[in-house]
Amino acid sequence: MTPKVSLLLTTYNSASVLRTTLDSIEAQDYPDIEVCIADSCSSDATMDIIKDYAASSKYKVVYEVKKDSGIYEGLNNAIALASGEYLQVMNDRLTKPDAISKLVKAIEDEERKVTDPDVILGAHSDLVYAEGDKVVRYWHMGRGSILSGWMPAHPTLMLKRNVYDRYGLYDTSYTCSADYEYMVRILKKGGRLGYVDEVLISMYYGGTSNSSMGSYMTSVLEAIRALLANKVHPALLITGLRTIRVALQFLDNKGDGDR
Repeated sequence: MTPKVSLLLTTYNSASVLRTTLDSIEAQDYPDIEVCIADSCSSDATMDIIKDYAASSKYKVVYEVKKDSGIYEGLNNAIALASGEYLQVMNDRLTKPDAISKLVKAIEDEERKVTDPDVILGAHSDLVYAEGDKVVRYWHMGRGSILSGWMPAHPTLMLKRNVYDRYGLYDTSYTCSADYEYMVRILKKGGRLGYVDEVLISMYYGGTSNSSMGSYMTSVLEAIRALLANKVHPALLITGLRTIRVALQFLDNKGDGDR
């Protein structure tokens, strides 16, 4: 039986990019997708697009309009709408029609290697940042450990539903690093993430943590806080290693979104 995949979308005045996101979902070859949209009372054409998509999509679409405090509360609201066995954040563009199929297969391949039912299971891939059709930056994620400063790319992360059931939701007290805190929380004692060595997500350039130098510094301080809150040490060294990894990506960036 094909497991259902719930894609988690958060929207707020997203009309300029939402159609592109939804079109990339509609192009998927995976048969059982549920599109879960949490809208924070948009005042532009976002809701018109959502309603049109819900009426015409080949997939099940559920949505809710509810004011939230930001993307992380919106994600928690979207999770509450979801009924799938696998959940994935989906606020960007899927680059290939078999992207969801490949992530599901990566999880299933990883699952066959473990016997402990409590092991965290998920999958992730590479991604690019893009402005329209122009690739601004390529991110090769690979595999690694939180302790070495590595982290999977949150916009590509697919997790089994039982991860959220066991570890809870995003901590909305973080302004731009609740995704990092969540990954530290679930991966600090291990866990297995399947890895698809391909670009499956094109991320709209910008974002909460890299929109300005001030936002970047906030993300660094929140990353240290996340490590300390989860008793992962040494927090300063790990954050430094993570910063170096990011810098090396910039220096060794190939900008090839087709890989």
